[in-house]
Amino acid sequence: MAIRCKTPAEIAAMREAGRIVARTYQHLEPFIRPGITTAELDRIAERFIRAQGATPAYKGYGAAPATRDRPAQPAFPATICVAVNDTIVHGIPSQKERLREGDIVGIDVGVRYRGWVGDACVTYAVGEVDERSRRLLQVTRECMELGIAQARPGNRLGHIGAAIQQHAEANGFSVVREYIGHGVGSRLHEDPALYHHTYNGFDETVLKPGMTFTIEPMVNVGKPDARVMKDRWTVKTADGSRSAQFEHTIAITTGDPLILTLP
Repeated sequence: MAIRCKTPAEIAAMREAGRIVARTYQHLEPFIRPGITTAELDRIAERFIRAQGATPAYKGYGAAPATRDRPAQPAFPATICVAVNDTIVHGIPSQKERLREGDIVGIDVGVRYRGWVGDACVTYAVGEVDERSRRLLQVTRECMELGIAQARPGNRLGHIGAAIQQHAEANGFSVVREYIGHGVGSRLHEDPALYHHTYNGFDETVLKPGMTFTIEPMVNVGKPDARVMKDRWTVKTADGSRSAQFEHTIAITTGDPLILTLP
Protein backbone atom coordinates (compact mmCIF):
# COMPACT_ATOMS: atom_id res chain seq x y z
CA MET A 1 0.00 0.00 0.00
CA ALA A 2 1.50 3.32 -1.16
CA ILE A 3 -0.19 6.15 0.69
CA ARG A 4 0.83 9.61 -0.50
CA CYS A 5 0.43 12.32 2.13
CA LYS A 6 -0.75 15.65 0.73
CA THR A 7 0.87 19.02 1.34
CA PRO A 8 -1.10 21.82 3.05
CA ALA A 9 -1.52 23.49 -0.36
CA GLU A 10 -2.88 20.28 -1.88
CA ILE A 11 -5.30 19.81 1.00
CA ALA A 12 -6.49 23.40 0.52
CA ALA A 13 -7.15 22.61 -3.16
CA MET A 14 -9.09 19.49 -2.17
CA ARG A 15 -11.10 21.62 0.22
CA GLU A 16 -12.27 23.74 -2.73
CA ALA A 17 -13.46 20.61 -4.55
CA GLY A 18 -15.15 19.47 -1.34
CA ARG A 19 -17.00 22.75 -0.97
CA ILE A 20 -18.52 22.28 -4.41
CA VAL A 21 -19.70 18.81 -3.35
CA ALA A 22 -21.31 20.30 -0.23
CA ARG A 23 -22.97 23.10 -2.19
CA THR A 24 -24.33 20.53 -4.65
CA TYR A 25 -26.19 18.90 -1.77
CA GLN A 26 -27.57 22.27 -0.67
CA HIS A 27 -28.79 22.84 -4.22
CA LEU A 28 -30.35 19.36 -4.54
CA GLU A 29 -32.12 19.13 -1.18
CA PRO A 30 -35.27 21.14 -2.10
CA PHE A 31 -35.87 18.77 -5.04
CA ILE A 32 -35.69 15.55 -2.99
CA ARG A 33 -39.43 15.03 -2.66
CA PRO A 34 -42.09 12.52 -3.75
CA GLY A 35 -42.69 12.43 -7.50
CA ILE A 36 -39.29 13.46 -8.81
CA THR A 37 -37.35 10.96 -10.90
CA THR A 38 -33.81 10.02 -10.00
CA ALA A 39 -32.80 11.01 -13.55
CA GLU A 40 -34.06 14.54 -12.93
CA LEU A 41 -32.01 14.74 -9.73
CA ASP A 42 -29.01 13.70 -11.81
CA ARG A 43 -29.62 16.45 -14.37
CA ILE A 44 -30.01 19.07 -11.64
CA ALA A 45 -26.75 17.98 -10.00
CA GLU A 46 -24.79 17.96 -13.25
CA ARG A 47 -25.97 21.43 -14.28
CA PHE A 48 -25.00 22.82 -10.89
CA ILE A 49 -21.58 21.13 -10.77
CA ARG A 50 -20.63 22.35 -14.24
CA ALA A 51 -21.84 25.87 -13.39
CA GLN A 52 -19.22 25.89 -10.60
CA GLY A 53 -16.44 25.21 -13.11
CA ALA A 54 -16.15 21.60 -11.95
CA THR A 55 -16.85 18.29 -13.68
CA PRO A 56 -18.60 15.13 -12.41
CA ALA A 57 -16.03 12.67 -11.10
CA TYR A 58 -18.20 9.58 -11.61
CA LYS A 59 -19.49 10.14 -15.14
CA GLY A 60 -17.56 7.91 -17.52
CA TYR A 61 -15.65 6.28 -14.65
CA GLY A 62 -14.80 2.63 -14.24
CA ALA A 63 -14.95 1.09 -17.72
CA ALA A 64 -13.02 -2.18 -17.93
CA PRO A 65 -12.71 -4.81 -20.67
CA ALA A 66 -13.99 -8.34 -20.22
CA THR A 67 -11.65 -10.92 -18.76
CA ARG A 68 -11.83 -14.69 -18.54
CA ASP A 69 -13.38 -14.37 -15.09
CA ARG A 70 -15.89 -11.55 -15.59
CA PRO A 71 -17.81 -9.65 -18.26
CA ALA A 72 -16.91 -6.14 -19.40
CA GLN A 73 -17.61 -3.31 -16.97
CA PRO A 74 -19.39 -0.36 -18.63
CA ALA A 75 -18.45 3.18 -17.67
CA PHE A 76 -20.72 4.73 -15.05
CA PRO A 77 -23.22 6.78 -17.10
CA ALA A 78 -24.34 9.47 -14.66
CA THR A 79 -23.23 12.35 -12.44
CA ILE A 80 -24.61 11.02 -9.14
CA CYS A 81 -25.12 7.56 -7.70
CA VAL A 82 -28.66 7.11 -6.36
CA ALA A 83 -29.51 4.41 -3.81
CA VAL A 84 -33.24 4.04 -3.08
CA ASN A 85 -34.34 1.83 -0.17
CA ASP A 86 -32.64 -1.58 -0.65
CA THR A 87 -29.94 -0.23 -2.99
CA ILE A 88 -26.66 -0.02 -1.09
CA VAL A 89 -24.45 1.86 -3.54
CA HIS A 90 -23.75 2.74 -7.22
CA GLY A 91 -27.40 2.99 -8.28
CA ILE A 92 -27.82 4.45 -11.78
CA PRO A 93 -30.33 7.33 -12.05
CA SER A 94 -33.39 6.45 -14.13
CA GLN A 95 -36.30 8.25 -15.73
CA LYS A 96 -38.47 5.31 -14.63
CA GLU A 97 -37.59 5.56 -10.93
CA ARG A 98 -39.67 8.11 -9.01
CA LEU A 99 -39.22 8.87 -5.33
CA ARG A 100 -42.21 8.05 -3.16
CA GLU A 101 -43.35 9.16 0.27
CA GLY A 102 -41.57 7.02 2.86
CA ASP A 103 -38.56 6.14 0.70
CA ILE A 104 -34.99 6.70 1.76
CA VAL A 105 -32.50 7.76 -0.91
CA GLY A 106 -28.71 7.89 -0.75
CA ILE A 107 -27.11 10.41 -3.10
CA ASP A 108 -23.39 10.06 -3.76
CA VAL A 109 -21.67 13.11 -5.29
CA GLY A 110 -18.13 13.31 -6.65
CA VAL A 111 -16.59 16.30 -8.40
CA ARG A 112 -13.26 17.13 -9.98
CA TYR A 113 -12.09 20.73 -9.63
CA ARG A 114 -8.73 22.05 -10.80
CA GLY A 115 -7.27 18.55 -10.74
CA TRP A 116 -8.57 17.49 -7.31
CA VAL A 117 -11.50 15.31 -6.26
CA GLY A 118 -14.18 15.76 -3.59
CA ASP A 119 -16.43 12.79 -2.68
CA ALA A 120 -19.36 12.49 -0.26
CA CYS A 121 -22.72 10.77 0.29
CA VAL A 122 -25.89 11.69 2.17
CA THR A 123 -28.99 9.53 2.68
CA TYR A 124 -32.28 11.43 2.87
CA ALA A 125 -35.75 10.62 4.09
CA VAL A 126 -38.36 11.30 1.41
CA GLY A 127 -41.23 12.85 3.32
CA GLU A 128 -42.24 10.91 6.44
CA VAL A 129 -40.48 7.58 6.92
CA ASP A 130 -41.14 4.73 9.33
CA GLU A 131 -39.36 4.61 12.67
CA ARG A 132 -36.96 1.83 11.65
CA SER A 133 -35.80 3.82 8.63
CA ARG A 134 -35.45 6.98 10.69
CA ARG A 135 -33.31 5.06 13.18
CA LEU A 136 -31.23 3.58 10.36
CA LEU A 137 -30.40 7.06 9.05
CA GLN A 138 -29.52 8.32 12.52
CA VAL A 139 -27.27 5.37 13.39
CA THR A 140 -25.50 5.40 10.01
CA ARG A 141 -24.69 9.10 10.35
CA GLU A 142 -23.44 8.43 13.88
CA CYS A 143 -21.25 5.60 12.54
CA MET A 144 -19.60 8.01 10.11
CA GLU A 145 -19.11 10.61 12.85
CA LEU A 146 -17.60 8.03 15.23
CA GLY A 147 -15.26 6.88 12.47
CA ILE A 148 -14.18 10.46 11.76
CA ALA A 149 -13.51 10.99 15.48
CA GLN A 150 -10.94 8.15 15.32
CA ALA A 151 -9.11 9.76 12.37
CA ARG A 152 -6.27 11.26 14.38
CA PRO A 153 -2.50 10.94 13.98
CA GLY A 154 -1.09 7.92 15.80
CA ASN A 155 -4.34 5.97 15.62
CA ARG A 156 -4.65 3.05 13.21
CA LEU A 157 -7.00 2.59 10.27
CA GLY A 158 -8.47 -0.29 12.23
CA HIS A 159 -9.71 2.09 14.95
CA ILE A 160 -12.06 3.67 12.40
CA GLY A 161 -13.61 0.42 11.21
CA ALA A 162 -13.91 -0.98 14.74
CA ALA A 163 -15.77 2.11 15.99
CA ILE A 164 -18.20 1.94 13.07
CA GLN A 165 -18.90 -1.77 13.36
CA GLN A 166 -19.38 -1.65 17.13
CA HIS A 167 -21.95 1.17 16.93
CA ALA A 168 -23.90 -0.32 14.03
CA GLU A 169 -24.16 -3.77 15.57
CA ALA A 170 -24.95 -2.42 19.05
CA ASN A 171 -28.03 -0.83 17.46
CA GLY A 172 -29.15 -4.01 15.69
CA PHE A 173 -27.84 -3.18 12.20
CA SER A 174 -25.09 -4.65 10.04
CA VAL A 175 -22.15 -3.14 8.15
CA VAL A 176 -21.64 -3.94 4.46
CA ARG A 177 -18.34 -5.77 3.96
CA GLU A 178 -17.61 -5.60 0.22
CA TYR A 179 -17.67 -1.82 -0.29
CA ILE A 180 -15.21 0.38 1.52
CA GLY A 181 -13.71 3.81 2.03
CA HIS A 182 -10.68 4.82 0.00
CA GLY A 183 -7.91 7.31 -0.40
CA VAL A 184 -8.76 10.29 -2.59
CA GLY A 185 -6.77 13.16 -4.07
CA SER A 186 -5.91 13.81 -7.70
CA ARG A 187 -7.64 10.49 -8.40
CA LEU A 188 -11.02 9.28 -7.18
CA HIS A 189 -9.58 6.06 -5.75
CA GLU A 190 -6.16 5.93 -4.10
CA ASP A 191 -4.62 4.09 -1.15
CA PRO A 192 -5.49 3.38 1.59
CA ALA A 193 -8.41 0.97 1.51
CA LEU A 194 -10.56 1.62 4.58
CA TYR A 195 -12.83 -1.16 5.84
CA HIS A 196 -15.81 -0.12 7.95
CA HIS A 197 -15.46 -3.23 10.09
CA THR A 198 -12.62 -5.29 11.51
CA TYR A 199 -11.45 -7.02 8.34
CA ASN A 200 -9.13 -10.02 8.60
CA GLY A 201 -7.87 -8.75 11.93
CA PHE A 202 -7.11 -5.18 12.97
CA ASP A 203 -5.55 -2.89 10.31
CA GLU A 204 -2.40 -1.52 11.95
CA THR A 205 -1.70 1.16 9.31
CA VAL A 206 -0.72 4.27 11.30
CA LEU A 207 -2.57 7.50 10.49
CA LYS A 208 -0.24 10.38 9.60
CA PRO A 209 -0.82 14.08 8.83
CA GLY A 210 -1.50 14.63 5.15
CA MET A 211 -3.42 11.40 4.54
CA THR A 212 -6.73 12.04 2.78
CA PHE A 213 -9.48 9.44 2.44
CA THR A 214 -13.21 8.84 2.63
CA ILE A 215 -15.12 7.42 5.57
CA GLU A 216 -18.38 6.08 4.13
CA PRO A 217 -20.12 3.35 6.14
CA MET A 218 -22.95 1.47 4.43
CA VAL A 219 -25.31 0.07 7.05
CA ASN A 220 -28.14 -2.41 6.47
CA VAL A 221 -31.31 -3.10 8.44
CA GLY A 222 -30.87 -6.82 7.75
CA LYS A 223 -27.82 -8.92 6.93
CA PRO A 224 -24.64 -7.34 5.47
CA ASP A 225 -24.70 -9.39 2.26
CA ALA A 226 -24.88 -7.61 -1.10
CA ARG A 227 -25.69 -8.55 -4.70
CA VAL A 228 -24.67 -6.81 -7.93
CA MET A 229 -27.41 -6.29 -10.52
CA LYS A 230 -27.27 -6.97 -14.27
CA ASP A 231 -26.19 -3.40 -15.09
CA ARG A 232 -22.85 -4.28 -13.39
CA TRP A 233 -23.10 -1.20 -11.14
CA THR A 234 -26.17 -1.22 -8.91
CA VAL A 235 -25.60 -3.04 -5.61
CA LYS A 236 -28.58 -4.12 -3.51
CA THR A 237 -28.98 -5.86 -0.18
CA ALA A 238 -29.24 -9.61 -0.65
CA ASP A 239 -32.26 -9.86 1.66
CA GLY A 240 -34.16 -6.82 0.35
CA SER A 241 -33.72 -4.82 3.56
CA ARG A 242 -33.07 -1.09 3.52
CA SER A 243 -29.56 0.37 3.48
CA ALA A 244 -28.16 3.81 4.27
CA GLN A 245 -24.81 5.51 3.69
CA PHE A 246 -23.11 8.70 4.85
CA GLU A 247 -19.70 9.81 3.62
CA HIS A 248 -17.19 12.61 4.00
CA THR A 249 -13.72 13.11 2.59
CA ILE A 250 -11.32 13.90 5.45
CA ALA A 251 -7.69 14.88 5.93
CA ILE A 252 -5.51 13.78 8.82
CA THR A 253 -3.92 16.80 10.55
CA THR A 254 -1.70 17.16 13.61
CA GLY A 255 -4.88 17.31 15.71
CA ASP A 256 -8.56 16.90 14.86
CA PRO A 257 -9.44 15.54 11.43
CA LEU A 258 -10.36 18.12 8.79
CA ILE A 259 -13.62 17.38 6.96
CA LEU A 260 -13.08 18.50 3.37
CA THR A 261 -16.66 18.09 2.11
CA LEU A 262 -18.44 20.71 4.22
CA PRO A 263 -19.92 23.95 2.74
